[in-house]
Amino acid sequence: MINEQDRHDYVLLTGRSNPKLARDIGGILNKPVLEPVSNFADMETRVMIPESLRRRDVIIVHPTSPPANEHIMELLLMIDAAKRASAGEITAVIPYFGYARQDRKDGPRVPISSEVVARMIEAMGARRIITMDLHSDQQMGFFTGPWDNLTARNPLLESIKSEISSMNLVVSSTDHGGISRAKKFKEDLEADGVAIVYKERDASAHDRSRTVDLLGDVKGKNVLFVDDIITTAGSLVNAAEFVEEIGALDIYAAITHGLFIGQALERIKDSPIKKLFVTDTAAQRPEILSDHKIFVATVAPFLAEAIRRVQGGISMSVDMF
Repeated sequence: MINEQDRHDYVLLTGRSNPKLARDIGGILNKPVLEPVSNFADMETRVMIPESLRRRDVIIVHPTSPPANEHIMELLLMIDAAKRASAGEITAVIPYFGYARQDRKDGPRVPISSEVVARMIEAMGARRIITMDLHSDQQMGFFTGPWDNLTARNPLLESIKSEISSMNLVVSSTDHGGISRAKKFKEDLEADGVAIVYKERDASAHDRSRTVDLLGDVKGKNVLFVDDIITTAGSLVNAAEFVEEIGALDIYAAITHGLFIGQALERIKDSPIKKLFVTDTAAQRPEILSDHKIFVATVAPFLAEAIRRVQGGISMSVDMF
């Protein structure tokens, strides 16, 4: 239950990446949400906060979803504006953290882009970061202050359980990196088992892959794929077609961050996927919200509770997140 007996007064800000999510969070917390971002005539980003922040904590709710560079700039300028306005502690709530997949040096002469972004956020004056289902936990080490990485599993599970029976269900990861996530969903859903897809990357295009094998038994089973991010939907649809060919029955997917780039929506419509569950960590377009195959679960109550706990000095308990 949200209450206003927090130890600190605070102000909620948001940019233009997902203002609806920020407003939903503000509604739950009974807090107005300031929207200080606009553009100058030459399209440079302009930030002007309309009220005093002196000695008040500032919570900026702002995913850095595509276009990532534009939204990162908005975030940095809001942080700097708050710092220069003598704000107290500044917390960046970044439900979807752009550049998160560039979290290591995977070749010669390449940057670790996730670290660069985290260091810029800290340099501007943020003292805490809150994210959801970060691509890899290691990048929390790129920031010297507290970094709370929450899971969207609970809001997704609420939706999944209302649509899917755990009977005859296998939970599958779309690659070996998601094994831990698949196991947690399997336990929460009391599903029959876990299957792991093996895929090969296309050497000519880093964002293309194809499924080549599967560890686990899906023949005569319903399958739920789980992952953190869907962009073009190529890997997910390829995996769904693969398991359908080897005898899977109904096929579902639960993905935290639904970016839906390029032909993603068309691929999903033409795929054997019966239902796709995503969240609103990234703003969803009207055609996605109206698509009968896609269900969008909100993370607003969970982020609102996280903010309440941070401001109240309350532990982020495992059972909640």
